[in-house]
Amino acid sequence: MTADVEMKEVQAFSNSVSSAGVPSTLQHMKEIASLIESGAQAKEVRRIVRAVRLTMMLRRKLRAPLVAAFLGYVLTPASEVFAKLSSYLPKDGDHDMDVDTAASAVQGPAKHSIPELEIYCYLLVLIFLIDQKRYNEAKACSSASIARLRNMNRRTVDVIAARLYFYYSFTYELTNSLAEIRGTLLALHRMATLRHDELGQETLLNLLLRNYLHYNLYDQAEKLRSKAPRFEAHSNQQFCRYLLYLGKIRTIQLEYTDAKESLLQAARKAPVAARGFRIQCNKWAVIIRLLLGEIPERTVFMQKGMKKALTPYFELTNAVRIGDLELFRTVADKYSGTFSSDRTRNLIVRLRHNVIRTGLRNISISYSRISLADVARKLRLDSENPVADAESIVAKAIRDGAIDATIDHANGWMVSKETGDVYSTNEPQIAFNSRIAFCLNMHNEAVRALRFPPNSNKEKESEEKRRERQQQEQELAKHIAEEDDDF
Repeated sequence: MTADVEMKEVQAFSNSVSSAGVPSTLQHMKEIASLIESGAQAKEVRRIVRAVRLTMMLRRKLRAPLVAAFLGYVLTPASEVFAKLSSYLPKDGDHDMDVDTAASAVQGPAKHSIPELEIYCYLLVLIFLIDQKRYNEAKACSSASIARLRNMNRRTVDVIAARLYFYYSFTYELTNSLAEIRGTLLALHRMATLRHDELGQETLLNLLLRNYLHYNLYDQAEKLRSKAPRFEAHSNQQFCRYLLYLGKIRTIQLEYTDAKESLLQAARKAPVAARGFRIQCNKWAVIIRLLLGEIPERTVFMQKGMKKALTPYFELTNAVRIGDLELFRTVADKYSGTFSSDRTRNLIVRLRHNVIRTGLRNISISYSRISLADVARKLRLDSENPVADAESIVAKAIRDGAIDATIDHANGWMVSKETGDVYSTNEPQIAFNSRIAFCLNMHNEAVRALRFPPNSNKEKESEEKRRERQQQEQELAKHIAEEDDDF
């Protein structure tokens, strides 16, 4: 089945779900169960991927009676799994009455549950508990599902298992206990590596990186990332998360150029619906570009749905662009809570030197000669000896090549040299070369990301042609043998 046909099926399913009631939603859940069962029997992972995608469309319509009725349909009522999952659902009287009503709408006897359906039931109950904000029950349910997954080694379970890994870490993050599962995640990653579960490896590696970064353990995160197995990405979402975590690690390690490329690529590859993820990527990318001495375009802050969230970083960029140290302090104090929650406060502290350097560059362009006392006053240095500090700042900027000037120590002046023609240097060529390299890199990534569904018709045609060729060769050999006998 091609991707276009699959997209049409998903769209038709979503339309029917939006106009359906409780019995209709339950019927759709039964269809998803049959899709998982057929995919497990035929060993087709694509069907199970489609079933998980369709489940996310039904997520908002999940209610306790629906989940209970579905468990009664899929699982054996006397089984241990049914009793365990049912214990996590609410036991109110109204809900019990609804369960009976929904259960009466189910036609046909309960099926014999296969491992894929059993793990899917864990996933369904876990999603329901998280949406209902029953985090303690969700935590217990996720732990039980992980314990059950340890005893399964089936490739058709890997897709559902990857989702369970994510929600397992998410429930512990919601309860502020991520450190408790770090050893379990490492053991699961080792198990997924031994079983060649590449999707599970991607998911678990991202969860471990998130776990380490949550507690600011950047060195351990880099050691794990550098020693983890490398393979081609199977999930675009997981690859985007990996790029975000890699960008954060590179930023802390002062590798700003690599961090900028990773974060911009993550923001570009992320789905349009993942607004929060793209906002986070843009926040870190803005700060890294400021640390590199670049000023982001205004359109970055005016993207649809991001203007309000990026307002603190827009004002921060304006302060850095002007080179006003006092305005920079005001913005940093005004949005200190936002920067702390975004975990970017330590990076913003690094920007103080960039603000001073930008202000000094503007002064050197505006004045051919200016006293160091006026430089200190314009930079708004609040130290005990501002003139001495201004002299050291100017000297360092001259040494780094930020400004083209000299210091007259006898008179206490900064003498700027005449500004040359930038087009007589190699800077335009370097900028043009970097843009070409970026476009070529993006083209190569797009080519590598192309995926084509397996065409079974061609394989069947090739087998039929091979059989016809063998048959013709046998007839020809038989005919030649008969001619030899006649002679």
